[in-house]
Amino acid sequence: MNSRIWLSSPHMGGNEMKYVQEAYDTNWVAPLGPNVNELEKELAKYLNIKGVAVLSSGTSAIHLALIILGIKQGDEVICSSFTFSASANPIMYQCATPVFIDSEKDTWNMDPELLEKAIKDRINKGNKPKAIILVHLYGMPAKTAEIVEIANRYEIPIVEDAAEALGSRFNNISCGTFGLMGILSFNGNKIITTSGGGALISNKVEYIEKAKFLATQARDKAPHYQHSAVGYNYRMSNIVAGIGRGQLEVLESRIAARRNNNQLYRKLLADYDFISFQNEPPGHFSNYWLTTIVVGENKNGITSEKIRLIMDSENIETRPFWKPMHTQPVFAGYPAYLNGVSERLFNYGLCLPSGSNLSNVEKERIENCLKSILQ
Repeated sequence: MNSRIWLSSPHMGGNEMKYVQEAYDTNWVAPLGPNVNELEKELAKYLNIKGVAVLSSGTSAIHLALIILGIKQGDEVICSSFTFSASANPIMYQCATPVFIDSEKDTWNMDPELLEKAIKDRINKGNKPKAIILVHLYGMPAKTAEIVEIANRYEIPIVEDAAEALGSRFNNISCGTFGLMGILSFNGNKIITTSGGGALISNKVEYIEKAKFLATQARDKAPHYQHSAVGYNYRMSNIVAGIGRGQLEVLESRIAARRNNNQLYRKLLADYDFISFQNEPPGHFSNYWLTTIVVGENKNGITSEKIRLIMDSENIETRPFWKPMHTQPVFAGYPAYLNGVSERLFNYGLCLPSGSNLSNVEKERIENCLKSILQ
């Protein structure tokens, strides 16, 4: 059988081992160290933001953001429904209540009209939301200007979940930098990886310093171990930060490769009017972390699930879209403001192999498989 073609596998750039070797040679194999410091500086420069704390995951970054905002039991936090569960789980860590917002049709991200409707309704019910977790899905920037305007008008801070959107931009400004805080993910399937890791970013340096304090077990300044707050073991290690430094050096080429993959799929599937793509509205620049398609009604009975199963039989990985949070058993019964968009996308959507390391032979296998299914 042919080797597996993965949806989005790690893609090394070449210099990762140089930084890892430096850590080994200097015995900086404990948490923190020079690679951590340099990765934070390099990310801040790339994103044009004042503060970065690299952490163990994007999930831990969201958790720390909510702690810094003072989210507690009984508070409500608005969250995109069409996302991975890691966007919403930290709300539960704080014993707060998630309020889910459905998607708009253009970018598939949080619907600004539903957002304002939800805010008004929650205020009328006597519980004004304390934060908004805004996701940039599959690398596509949300309708950022509209959402920021609404959030500012109601004085609700935004935490931008840019886990999938490093390198994506809205009006030439990096995703993750519009909110009070933003988060990144460097999980193994992301556009660049540290094997596992993430970051909290903000122009409020005091927030980043507090995040670093909390992420290192909240140890007070004292010769002994003293703690005046509950802390967490959330900091990135110096070894994996070395991987991140090497990865960041090739980020732009990885974005170019993924955008090229997207164009190849568009060309390949252009003649099938029942297949549509996630598109870039004016001002939006997506890293196209994953290329995604929606397989509509057609006379041949081709569905996204049929494509998935046949491609899997050919050892090619595809994946259904994220199942919306408001339909997940763990979040049953929580408030949700819906229009049906995300459920339709979930029912008809499919993520195609999108790695920046796809070879020409692999691309040809994918093309031949899709053609055989569709024809």
